[in-house]
Amino acid sequence: MTLFAEVVARLKAVSSPLAMIGATAMAALGASRSTQDLDILTTDRAVLRPSFWEPLQTSGASVEVRTGDIQDPLVGVVRLIRSGDRPVDVIVGEAPWQVRILSETSLRRVADAEVPVVDAVGLILLKIYAGGPQDRWDIEQLMIIAADRQALIELIDERVADLPPRCHRVWDRLKDQDF
Repeated sequence: MTLFAEVVARLKAVSSPLAMIGATAMAALGASRSTQDLDILTTDRAVLRPSFWEPLQTSGASVEVRTGDIQDPLVGVVRLIRSGDRPVDVIVGEAPWQVRILSETSLRRVADAEVPVVDAVGLILLKIYAGGPQDRWDIEQLMIIAADRQALIELIDERVADLPPRCHRVWDRLKDQDF
């Protein structure tokens, strides 16, 4: 079993909410982008305790827990690495809009695990929130492949209000671009 499958199994075993995000979620939605790691979003703070990951450590995984500070938009990140496997990052959020994203997923096969994957709206909201240059490029790609771009824009318009004000400004600039 891959490290990714073990991480998913561990989260599911304790009923942690989870969803695939990042480049792998983009690929599942039809927009390919290469990345070395696999990203999972959860709102379960228990994953930030190193003891949570002991079962994986016994199978050779190293675990690095980084908790966010007062200025960090994330509660924390757990990076799991094992020789011969792709690294897995478990990103911990807490905002109500992130909780909602985790409830709006579809089950997909990713590598050797069945895992919930965020939808395009959720992924775009996460990318707006992250706000980096790669995130903007990812949003453009998701907008290009959207079956109904206007409907997607309208859904984001409704939901971006739940994000911090800086995100509203980012979305206002992005949505009017001609992709």
